[in-house]
Amino acid sequence: MAPGIATDVTEALVPPVLPQGMRGVVSDWSSDQRAFKNVPWGKAMMWVFLVSDTFVFGAFLISYMMVRMSTTDPWPNPSEVFALTLWGREVPLILIAIMTFILISSSGTMAMAVNFGYRRDRIRTFVLLLLTAAFGAAFVGMQAFEWTKLIVEEGIRPWGNPLGAAQFGSAFFMITGFHGTHVSIGVIFLVIVAIKVIRGDLDTRKPGFLTGRKGNYEIVEIMGLYWHFVDLVWVFIFAFFYLW
Repeated sequence: MAPGIATDVTEALVPPVLPQGMRGVVSDWSSDQRAFKNVPWGKAMMWVFLVSDTFVFGAFLISYMMVRMSTTDPWPNPSEVFALTLWGREVPLILIAIMTFILISSSGTMAMAVNFGYRRDRIRTFVLLLLTAAFGAAFVGMQAFEWTKLIVEEGIRPWGNPLGAAQFGSAFFMITGFHGTHVSIGVIFLVIVAIKVIRGDLDTRKPGFLTGRKGNYEIVEIMGLYWHFVDLVWVFIFAFFYLW
């Protein structure tokens, strides 16, 4: 290697000198020297979206807690409202427990899909993406069943609730509906990415939607970020809405 080129490479590897304290932190992040260096735009934008979505879900959950603590009407007991009758017995939260197990399991299959994606294993990545999408579709189906039961059998509506506080229906349908929409969108995109993986679009850089750079399975990881976020949000919904 020529001396001039070696010097340039050495200088590029030397981190820039930053001011001490908070001024250095601000200077680092604002100039993009290290915080997002070599981070693909797709991944960075997904993180920006997830941060903004965190504020939306956070506002929903905080509003729910404020409404529940301030209402003067009795709040329905989730263990009774969301119970299912199995073999002649009322089993509290059994459907919610199954939904939670399915969604958490989908995080495991998504993580394995990302792992095999970076190994360029198309078959396993494709299968795991479809399995993750199937888990998500099962979750949405169970949520639709839950909504149908509450609307038809219990008479709960977004504007009313015969079992107690009227705000229960509006909070439930708003929070779970918004989350279910995220899961449904994720299922659609997982199927799209899975098809692109099995067709080899990510290996040949075939022009099209969600293809990316040649030989790069970065879109699988980006989908993984989104899916793990959706799963994490459900853990908070489960804890605040169903267990509290």
